[in-house]
Amino acid sequence: MRNLLLPFAVLLACSTSLLAQSRGSVQISGDTKVSELVEKHIEFNEKVKTVPGYRIQIAKLSGVNSKSQAFAQKQQFLEEYPEMTAYIIFDEPNFKVKVGDFVTRLDAYVFMQKIKNTYTSSTIIKDNVYPIRWNPEDFIPEDDLEQ
Repeated sequence: MRNLLLPFAVLLACSTSLLAQSRGSVQISGDTKVSELVEKHIEFNEKVKTVPGYRIQIAKLSGVNSKSQAFAQKQQFLEEYPEMTAYIIFDEPNFKVKVGDFVTRLDAYVFMQKIKNTYTSSTIIKDNVYPIRWNPEDFIPEDDLEQ
């Protein structure tokens, strides 16, 4: 008799829990300030266009004519590597020329190996960078575009 009672009790418990799951609904209520804070966080993230990453500093200049030398160095770099980005940052009393927007240190290192003969004092610097914005059409095969 006990052997029959145990399976019956297990079957009864499972059926009642299944019925309990099919009935009812879940309603989440909370402070409205939490949802306002989440909305502000979303707005802030949409406005910020940079992410933590790396740049290569190719020059650090100070003294007389350092500003014009920095702009000349930037122009020379962009003529050699037009696909890259270059920035001049004034960090008193220095003008720094930084290049690239690398999300990983490895990407920065690979490019630095490419330019190290020309720009011997180049170093990898942590910076906030503009990530590459991919065009979704770049990932669609050309065969699919024709259809």
